Amino acid sequence: MSDLKPLRLDIVSDVVCPWCYIGKHRIEDALKLVPDVPVEVHWRPFFLNNWVPREGISREEYLTAKFGSVDAYKGIAGRVVAAANEEGLTYHPELVKRQPNTIDCHRLIHWAEAKGKAAEMKQRLMELYFRDGGDLTDSNVLVQAAADVGLDADDVRKRLATDEDVALVSAQAQEAAEKGISGVPTFVFAQKYAVLPAAWSPPPMRRGSPTIPSSSSGSPTRSTAIA
Repeated sequence: MSDLKPLRLDIVSDVVCPWCYIGKHRIEDALKLVPDVPVEVHWRPFFLNNWVPREGISREEYLTAKFGSVDAYKGIAGRVVAAANEEGLTYHPELVKRQPNTIDCHRLIHWAEAKGKAAEMKQRLMELYFRDGGDLTDSNVLVQAAADVGLDADDVRKRLATDEDVALVSAQAQEAAEKGISGVPTFVFAQKYAVLPAAWSPPPMRRGSPTIPSSSSGSPTRSTAIA
């Protein structure tokens, strides 16, 4: 048993961000290389598409709004699919029929954290979306995903039907934005040093133009990352 104090690692990401899907796999592999270094991982929310309504929209409508057309996304998707395959992951963009608002997904991850299952919950939701084309706007899909990782299905169904932790999750996402995080995944070490995997191609998914405050503001300091 190591006597080292665990290093806190906050990972800011969204479940519908393909580079977050890949980044989760990469950081978990990296942590396996240093088993003697205790790391305490916390998954933090980010809304890549905060304009998508709670009920979600069709994938065609989403791709047209964001990329101009469905065809315009195909070239981008091909590169991401190839990158996922290199990591042993599967991404089937053609199976995705509905673009979700992810606040309920982040609520599930938050609730799973209390059971020590946040990483498992995050992984299950990402697999459903990227691998299976699952509809993350469907409460039945979300409840089953929660049950798959060991959460109580009836309890989750009741909580999803309320606004429990909507304000909390939204505030956490807003806090990340206010600290200058505009691209994901972002890895924040010791609540102080923020690392973007800048060497990846293409770069991390961005919601808008980054505004990076100075370190004197109390916000995380960006540093050069390695893939």
